[in-house]
Amino acid sequence: MASRVVWKGAISFGLVHVPVALFPAAQETGIDFDWLDKRSMDPVGYQRINKRTGKPIKSADIVKGVKQDDGEYVIVSDEQIKAAYPESTQTIEIEGFVRAAEIAFPLLEKPYYLEPIGKGGKVYALLREAMLEAGVIGISRVVMHTKEHLAVLVPLGPALMLNTIRWASEIRPMDELKLPPAGRTALGLKAAEIKMATQLIADMTAPWKPEAYEDRFVDAVQALVQRKREAGEVETVTPIEETPRAETPSNVVDLTELLARSLSQRKGGPARASAKSAKSAKSAKPATSTARRRA
Repeated sequence: MASRVVWKGAISFGLVHVPVALFPAAQETGIDFDWLDKRSMDPVGYQRINKRTGKPIKSADIVKGVKQDDGEYVIVSDEQIKAAYPESTQTIEIEGFVRAAEIAFPLLEKPYYLEPIGKGGKVYALLREAMLEAGVIGISRVVMHTKEHLAVLVPLGPALMLNTIRWASEIRPMDELKLPPAGRTALGLKAAEIKMATQLIADMTAPWKPEAYEDRFVDAVQALVQRKREAGEVETVTPIEETPRAETPSNVVDLTELLARSLSQRKGGPARASAKSAKSAKSAKPATSTARRRA
C-alpha cells in the first residue's frame, strides 16, 4: 500500500498469534492549508515553548507531569510508566467477540487495515473466515503511540480491519442535554403525523452508496486555487524535509495448532479430540512457524 506502516505486531487469539502490519484505512481529503511566513514564504512549524519564559525548549528537557487536584504535579518517566503497566505493545489481544450491531456508532473512532506479514497468511485467513462464519467481531486492546486503545477487529471482504473505539467514559451522558422525552405520547404526537413522517422516510430510503457523496467545500476551494494558479498568483516555497520515523521490527510468529490448546484452556480441561486432530495435522504437514506466549 502507498501509506506507511504505523505499527507491527500480532493479533493474539487464545494461544495463536497472527503477525500483522497496521496501515491507516482512512485518508484526509480536505484542503491542506500550510502555514507560511508572508515576508519570506518560508514554512511555519510548531515549536515547543516554555510558557513562562517564552523561549524554545529541547525535547530532551521535557518531562511528563500529572497535575493533581491541589495544583501540584507528579513527574513520571517513560520507564516508570512502562513498569506500571507492563503490557506488550506489539499485540492486538482479542478479549472476546460480540455482534457488530452491539457497538454503537458514537463509539467508532479510526479505521485501520491489517495485513499479514511473514508466514501469517494462513492463520490470518483462518481467523477472518471463522469470524465471518460466526457473524461476530472481536473486542481487543492495542497500544499505539504510548496510548492504550480499545478496538474492534472486523472482517471485511478479504481483509481484517481494526477500528479503534472510544472508551465508554469518553462519551458524554445525555442527561446534560435538554431532550424531548422518549415515546410517541410524551409530546402528544398524533398517529397521522407519525404515519406521514414514516412514509417520507421510506420515500427517501435507498441503498447506501458512499461514492455518491462528495465534499463540496473541497471542490469549491480547489476551484478557487485553480483559478488563482491560472492567473499566475503563485509563490515558490522551499520545503523543509523531516527525518522519517524508524519502523519497529516484529519477530512475532504464529502456530495454528495452538487453537486446540486455547480451546482446552477455555473449557478448563483437556480437549483430547481437538488436540489429537491438531497433532495429526502436524505430523502430516511440517509446521513452518513457531509461536511465543506473552510475557
